[in-house]
Amino acid sequence: MTVHPLDNPVWASLHSDHAGFASGAGKVVRYPSDIAPFVATGDRDEAAGVQAEALVGEGEMVCFVGLAPPLSAAWRVEQSVPIAQMTCATRLEVAAGPAVTELSAERPDDMLALTALVYPHYFRAQTPRMGRYVGIYDGDRLAAMAGERMRFSGHQEISAVCTHPDYVGRGHAQRLVAILTNDILAAGRLAFLHVSHDNLGAKRLYERLGYVWRTDIALLAVTRLPG
Repeated sequence: MTVHPLDNPVWASLHSDHAGFASGAGKVVRYPSDIAPFVATGDRDEAAGVQAEALVGEGEMVCFVGLAPPLSAAWRVEQSVPIAQMTCATRLEVAAGPAVTELSAERPDDMLALTALVYPHYFRAQTPRMGRYVGIYDGDRLAAMAGERMRFSGHQEISAVCTHPDYVGRGHAQRLVAILTNDILAAGRLAFLHVSHDNLGAKRLYERLGYVWRTDIALLAVTRLPG
């Protein structure tokens, strides 16, 4: 049975637009740990589990999105939940607001500080290499940001959508997501994103903008145990 790339997005990304980041071979590939915590497999067999164990360092926490191999006692499950995958195929209204700054090659410490505060674990020092990141500043403070993460065959993920607690409710995230979405659509790609079912505020924001639920997809976070 053919799997749609959106059903295994990390695998699809590391075998297309982000192939230059991929390490591993055969049934399991991954992003470098300083770029993203994602590991992916194309199979759910024992051999894939063995390869994953060899590819991840002891004490390291990684995530599978979509397919995951059978894992041995060498792993501790940190989280295993379905998350919502949403897509947008129509242009969005961009509300008026403050100036938007391109962030990818500018002031990376600001991005790390904001994501550490409100979007921990997933954003790393080299994550901006995955795509375009934009933000809104209030003076020298990064008030909000959003960016591009996984990318493959006509699809582009939006991620790292976060707002500093002092700026929540001002429409910054909505403005940034709308701008990125429209630019992705203009480039001939379908915009998609992932959001926790527990994050009701974010889900409602995306729905108001025009994103629609496509499916629930498995998120498995695991730590490779020492020894």
